[in-house]
Amino acid sequence: MRPKKVILCIDDNEQSLSIRKFMLETRGYRVLSAPSGREALDLFQQAGSVDLVITDLVMPEMDGAEVIRVLKELAPEVPMILISGKVKMYEKGTRADLFLPKGTYPAAELLDKIRTLLVKKRGPKKMLPPQEFNSPGSGPNTHIAAS
Repeated sequence: MRPKKVILCIDDNEQSLSIRKFMLETRGYRVLSAPSGREALDLFQQAGSVDLVITDLVMPEMDGAEVIRVLKELAPEVPMILISGKVKMYEKGTRADLFLPKGTYPAAELLDKIRTLLVKKRGPKKMLPPQEFNSPGSGPNTHIAAS
Protein backbone atom coordinates (compact mmCIF):
# COMPACT_ATOMS: atom_id res chain seq x y z
CA MET A 1 0.00 0.00 0.00
CA ARG A 2 1.31 3.44 -0.95
CA PRO A 3 1.78 6.00 1.82
CA LYS A 4 -0.89 8.67 1.96
CA LYS A 5 -0.06 12.04 0.47
CA VAL A 6 0.31 14.69 3.17
CA ILE A 7 -1.52 18.00 2.74
CA LEU A 8 -0.97 20.96 5.05
CA CYS A 9 -4.11 23.13 5.35
CA ILE A 10 -3.89 26.61 6.85
CA ASP A 11 -6.90 28.78 7.66
CA ASP A 12 -7.77 31.01 10.60
CA ASN A 13 -11.47 30.21 10.06
CA GLU A 14 -11.98 27.06 12.13
CA GLN A 15 -15.10 26.00 10.22
CA SER A 16 -13.43 26.31 6.78
CA LEU A 17 -10.39 24.43 8.08
CA SER A 18 -12.41 21.53 9.51
CA ILE A 19 -14.57 21.19 6.36
CA ARG A 20 -11.50 21.15 4.11
CA LYS A 21 -9.74 18.67 6.43
CA PHE A 22 -12.77 16.33 6.46
CA MET A 23 -13.16 16.50 2.67
CA LEU A 24 -9.49 15.65 2.07
CA GLU A 25 -9.31 12.88 4.69
CA THR A 26 -12.37 11.15 3.21
CA ARG A 27 -10.48 11.12 -0.13
CA GLY A 28 -7.52 9.32 1.43
CA TYR A 29 -5.16 12.19 2.16
CA ARG A 30 -3.36 12.68 5.46
CA VAL A 31 -4.14 16.24 6.56
CA LEU A 32 -2.14 18.46 8.89
CA SER A 33 -4.04 21.58 9.88
CA ALA A 34 -2.93 24.90 11.33
CA PRO A 35 -5.02 27.93 12.31
CA SER A 36 -2.18 30.40 11.63
CA GLY A 37 0.81 30.94 9.40
CA ARG A 38 3.29 30.70 12.26
CA GLU A 39 1.86 27.37 13.46
CA ALA A 40 1.90 26.13 9.87
CA LEU A 41 5.62 26.88 9.51
CA ASP A 42 6.37 24.91 12.69
CA LEU A 43 4.15 22.03 11.56
CA PHE A 44 5.75 21.99 8.11
CA GLN A 45 9.23 21.64 9.59
CA GLN A 46 8.15 19.01 12.15
CA ALA A 47 6.26 16.91 9.58
CA GLY A 48 9.37 15.92 7.66
CA SER A 49 7.48 15.57 4.41
CA VAL A 50 4.53 17.56 3.05
CA ASP A 51 3.25 16.92 -0.47
CA LEU A 52 1.01 19.98 -0.92
CA VAL A 53 -0.02 23.14 0.96
CA ILE A 54 -3.41 24.87 0.89
CA THR A 55 -3.63 28.23 2.63
CA ASP A 56 -6.08 31.05 3.10
CA LEU A 57 -4.74 34.46 2.07
CA VAL A 58 -6.09 36.77 4.76
CA MET A 59 -4.96 35.75 8.25
CA PRO A 60 -3.73 37.71 11.27
CA GLU A 61 0.02 38.02 11.98
CA MET A 62 1.20 36.27 8.81
CA ASP A 63 -0.89 36.13 5.63
CA GLY A 64 -1.01 33.24 3.19
CA ALA A 65 1.22 34.93 0.62
CA GLU A 66 3.96 35.32 3.25
CA VAL A 67 3.52 31.70 4.38
CA ILE A 68 3.96 30.55 0.78
CA ARG A 69 7.01 32.76 0.29
CA VAL A 70 8.73 31.24 3.35
CA LEU A 71 7.70 27.65 2.53
CA LYS A 72 8.85 27.99 -1.09
CA GLU A 73 12.30 28.97 0.21
CA LEU A 74 12.34 25.78 2.32
CA ALA A 75 10.78 23.47 -0.29
CA PRO A 76 10.34 24.98 -3.76
CA GLU A 77 9.14 21.65 -5.17
CA VAL A 78 6.03 21.52 -2.95
CA PRO A 79 2.90 22.75 -4.78
CA MET A 80 0.94 25.45 -2.95
CA ILE A 81 -2.64 26.62 -3.37
CA LEU A 82 -3.79 30.04 -2.18
CA ILE A 83 -7.50 30.41 -1.42
CA SER A 84 -9.20 33.72 -0.63
CA GLY A 85 -12.49 35.54 -0.69
CA LYS A 86 -10.55 38.76 -1.23
CA VAL A 87 -9.76 38.39 -4.93
CA LYS A 88 -8.68 42.03 -5.22
CA MET A 89 -6.01 41.47 -2.55
CA TYR A 90 -4.42 38.63 -4.50
CA GLU A 91 -1.16 39.64 -6.13
CA LYS A 92 0.00 37.96 -9.30
CA GLY A 93 3.53 38.06 -7.88
CA THR A 94 2.79 35.50 -5.19
CA ARG A 95 4.68 32.22 -5.47
CA ALA A 96 1.51 30.13 -5.21
CA ASP A 97 1.11 27.46 -7.88
CA LEU A 98 -2.64 28.07 -7.98
CA PHE A 99 -5.13 30.70 -6.76
CA LEU A 100 -8.76 29.83 -6.10
CA PRO A 101 -11.37 32.42 -5.06
CA LYS A 102 -13.04 31.12 -1.88
CA GLY A 103 -16.54 29.74 -2.37
CA THR A 104 -16.64 30.00 -6.17
CA TYR A 105 -15.56 26.46 -7.05
CA PRO A 106 -17.09 23.06 -6.30
CA ALA A 107 -15.22 20.63 -4.03
CA ALA A 108 -14.67 18.32 -7.01
CA GLU A 109 -12.72 21.09 -8.77
CA LEU A 110 -10.42 21.57 -5.77
CA LEU A 111 -9.81 17.81 -5.60
CA ASP A 112 -9.05 17.71 -9.33
CA LYS A 113 -6.58 20.62 -9.00
CA ILE A 114 -4.90 18.87 -6.05
CA ARG A 115 -4.49 15.64 -8.04
CA THR A 116 -3.07 17.59 -10.99
CA LEU A 117 -0.52 19.43 -8.83
CA LEU A 118 0.53 16.22 -7.08
CA VAL A 119 1.09 14.48 -10.42
CA LYS A 120 3.17 17.43 -11.65
CA LYS A 121 5.23 17.29 -8.45
CA ARG A 122 5.83 13.57 -8.85
CA GLY A 123 6.73 13.91 -12.51
CA PRO A 124 6.03 11.41 -15.26
CA LYS A 125 5.83 7.74 -14.40
CA LYS A 126 9.20 6.06 -14.65
CA MET A 127 9.55 3.54 -17.44
CA LEU A 128 11.70 0.47 -17.07
CA PRO A 129 14.76 0.52 -19.29
CA PRO A 130 14.25 -1.75 -22.36
CA GLN A 131 16.79 -4.35 -21.17
CA GLU A 132 14.65 -5.06 -18.08
CA PHE A 133 11.65 -6.26 -20.09
CA ASN A 134 11.41 -9.99 -20.72
CA SER A 135 11.23 -10.85 -24.37
CA PRO A 136 8.65 -13.44 -25.51
CA GLY A 137 9.84 -16.94 -24.80
CA SER A 138 12.16 -15.96 -21.95
CA GLY A 139 11.63 -15.49 -18.26
CA PRO A 140 9.54 -17.32 -15.67
CA ASN A 141 6.30 -17.65 -17.69
CA THR A 142 7.67 -19.55 -20.69
CA HIS A 143 5.72 -22.77 -20.00
CA ILE A 144 2.24 -21.37 -20.57
CA ALA A 145 0.38 -23.68 -22.90
CA ALA A 146 -1.63 -22.19 -25.74
CA SER A 147 -5.21 -23.39 -26.08
